[in-house]
Amino acid sequence: MSNMILRTNLAETTHRPWPLPSQPWVMRQTWHDLLFAHWPIAVETLRALVPLPLEIDTFDGVGWVGVIPFRMSHVRPRYVPALPWLSAFPELNVRTYVRGPNPGDPKPGVYFFSLDAANPLAVAGARLGFRLPYYRAAMRLQETNGTIHYSSTRTHAGAPPAQFVARYGPTGGVYHSRDGSLEAWLTERYCLYTVDGQQRAYRAEIQHVRWPLQPASAVIETNTMAAAAGIELPAVAPLLHFARRLDMVNWLLQPVEPHV
Repeated sequence: MSNMILRTNLAETTHRPWPLPSQPWVMRQTWHDLLFAHWPIAVETLRALVPLPLEIDTFDGVGWVGVIPFRMSHVRPRYVPALPWLSAFPELNVRTYVRGPNPGDPKPGVYFFSLDAANPLAVAGARLGFRLPYYRAAMRLQETNGTIHYSSTRTHAGAPPAQFVARYGPTGGVYHSRDGSLEAWLTERYCLYTVDGQQRAYRAEIQHVRWPLQPASAVIETNTMAAAAGIELPAVAPLLHFARRLDMVNWLLQPVEPHV
């Protein structure tokens, strides 16, 4: 991510639902060739799996789970140069949508059931620094004639087995989601949440420009990612979106004060 892209990223804030944090950001990264594959899930199912005190966020009363393959580059802390053997690798997320525990500060965000990555050092660092359920995996991403061929097999010792094999790509031009739409609700999220062993919630703020979405198609040959988290996906076609590239920065994980 060039300094010009970074400045543009931090300057474009009119799409955000709340202001940027006053503290300095701590990490930057770029996401490439990303597929949003989303399925509707009953709130009761999610409530049994998402730890309190986080609240399940819904769209028209329905919860959603996303399985999201992509690759990362330029992953690095602030003031540290990108390292080829550490800063670029595939990643695969399983996530849902939540709100914070304090009604006075209920920012909508993302909760991750799992994050698989092909870089063991990145996995260890994210587990320690951001309390996120990262797992090591053998992963491969290759583009052929405009189609992304993606495969991932979890190799993390002691973790539930999980595999994803698919080919996907865009089927139309770039557009921005409409405010209030399901697409915006699913993608325009500007923080993530996690919970520690004492049921204390933490939040990390995120900044990026509005997602440059494209309509997408996908052939998913194997997908046990959600099942590994205890979620049975419905037998319906997923809602699909593609994004070629997005640059982002994030802030430190901070405790979220509960409502008293």
